[in-house]
Amino acid sequence: MKKNTLLLGLLLAGSSAFGQIFTDNFDSYNTGAVGPQSTYWTTWSGTEGGTEEGIVSTAQANSGTKSLYLNSTATNGGPQDCVLNFGSVYNSGVFTYESDFYVSAGKTAYFNFQALNPIGTTWALNVNMANGMLTIDDGATADLAVGSFAHATWFTLRIEANLTLGIWEAFVDGNSIGVWQNSINSLASLDLFPLQGSQFYVDDVSFDHQPYTIQNLNAAMASLNMGGNIATQMVTPTATIVNAGSTAITDFNVVLDYNGVQTPQSVTGQNIASLGSYTVTFPSITLSAGSLPATIAIVDVNGIADDDQTDDTITITVNPVVPATGKMVVGEEGTGTWCQWCPRGAVYMDRYEQEYGDFWAGIAVHNADPMTVAAYDTPIGALFSGYPSALVDRGTEVDPSGMSTDFYDRLQTAPVAFITNGANWDPSTRVLNVSVSADFQSSANNNYTLACVLTEDGVTGTGSGYNQSNAYAGGGSGVMGGFESLPNPVPAAQMVYSHVARAISPGFDGESNSFPTVVNSGETHTLNFSFTLPAAWDETSMHIIGLLIGPDGRIDNAGKATISEAVSNGFVNGSAVSVNEIFSQPDALMQVYPNPTSSSATVALNLKNEASVMIKLLDLSGKEIASRNYGMISGMLDMTLNTAQLQAGVYVIQAEIDGNMITKRLIKE
Repeated sequence: MKKNTLLLGLLLAGSSAFGQIFTDNFDSYNTGAVGPQSTYWTTWSGTEGGTEEGIVSTAQANSGTKSLYLNSTATNGGPQDCVLNFGSVYNSGVFTYESDFYVSAGKTAYFNFQALNPIGTTWALNVNMANGMLTIDDGATADLAVGSFAHATWFTLRIEANLTLGIWEAFVDGNSIGVWQNSINSLASLDLFPLQGSQFYVDDVSFDHQPYTIQNLNAAMASLNMGGNIATQMVTPTATIVNAGSTAITDFNVVLDYNGVQTPQSVTGQNIASLGSYTVTFPSITLSAGSLPATIAIVDVNGIADDDQTDDTITITVNPVVPATGKMVVGEEGTGTWCQWCPRGAVYMDRYEQEYGDFWAGIAVHNADPMTVAAYDTPIGALFSGYPSALVDRGTEVDPSGMSTDFYDRLQTAPVAFITNGANWDPSTRVLNVSVSADFQSSANNNYTLACVLTEDGVTGTGSGYNQSNAYAGGGSGVMGGFESLPNPVPAAQMVYSHVARAISPGFDGESNSFPTVVNSGETHTLNFSFTLPAAWDETSMHIIGLLIGPDGRIDNAGKATISEAVSNGFVNGSAVSVNEIFSQPDALMQVYPNPTSSSATVALNLKNEASVMIKLLDLSGKEIASRNYGMISGMLDMTLNTAQLQAGVYVIQAEIDGNMITKRLIKE
């Protein structure tokens, strides 16, 4: 058995007036699976000695000779899934977790805190380590803490959570990287889970729990959020205080000190009850490059000094990422209204847009719903193992909540060319002509390609296909941007979809003849694209995203502009690309969802022009089961097929549109 303090033996038995302490450096174990040798380490499933186990290894150690080793090359991560149960569910007092990590060169690491028992009920916190960046989120808010670490070097991560006040703080090698209020404020266990590409070691694991006593008059600094983490970015810092006393707070003064500038803020006329909070918003500032401290301090409370001045100040190290000049990063999310976990993607795509602003272009590529663009969905879907999923500059597949680390890495990667979008727009014909210009900063060749994507925000619909399946309904799966307060499914009338991919031209891989055989630094090359926008699309809510795709298939750089911004940039004549066939008649391939189905299925058509439509349902022998002539119709239409009485099997839906035949297979479960 491993070495433990005397208090460890009491950990699972009950409380101690002096707190509860756990330590483990793995030196007392034999090499191999940790679970069968330990009372405290286990696996996600509870099955010990199998493939889920963390492995005790002598390859690396921060202290002694051994550590816990985890790695994965599997698409979905794992199968290792090593768990440390904290012995009870903590939701008050001060909980401190500390361990040392060694992330191999070019590899990643990940772990989470579970909030409740049984495991898998609610995630309290996610910690991602990749590309030298350590980021923390609570499943609802990204980048609660952001710090740096060195690969192939041991470093110490400490997380302190005052669960009574809801104040959390993280430290890397003793330096604070963030203070925040967590949306899930309880702790039950640690889950070490290697994602695809992970390889890391863990050593000197410990946790501690101490009670917390509320004072009479006390304001505690609960969070300092600089509002961004990119140098040159204009940000709006916010700070939150918590009333950590029993006396109501009516007024207080705080001062933010960053980069040699002190910014005071006074708050008056309040009645902040015990354990209540208040968030102060400061004037906008520009983040400076380099590692600089930012300090937020409470000056006075109700006109006097409070009873506990040790929690009046927060100092964090602000070391923003320095973006490569002219760089814009693209995040492509795979989603669908049928996908119960896809609200997570919608929430994070909105947050990345808000937090990363001018450095981010988000594209939501829909699958098997009325917003599907087959020319985009089919090729990108082949790169996804499930939904929701995401690609950052078409790199490794990640969950939408985990795009931050890849974003920061790509943001610092110098692009081959700067991308500028120009346009002219005719509102009467609704023809949008786009120019995508690549200003080359280094030499290239004709293996690079250009493509143009149109996205739309604020998309709504009335058909059942616009209902959003929602696994977060009721809050059992945690907080998710308000979806926890919405039903399952969320009715179409309550759903607004953003970043929706509307068109891609000429296709997923770009125009093969975008550039000459040799491209020299300093040259500018332009391609022209033409789109006719359906009347249902709101041109004032659309973005033009020009993509420069490298020979390796990754997006090298992008340009993003609204239509009005592109028109202001001016249209540049260049080589023409064929009009995207998405806008021919019929406007888009027929979509059928859900598929497989049980009681009913929807056939969705989006017709640019008025056309005669006949829909037939056939069995595999070609025998007609049902048919309907819809006559002359146009626009976006949803037609419901009642499949409740059909036997389980495969059927064919056949649409005849002005003599053009389109067929889809339908599976009845």
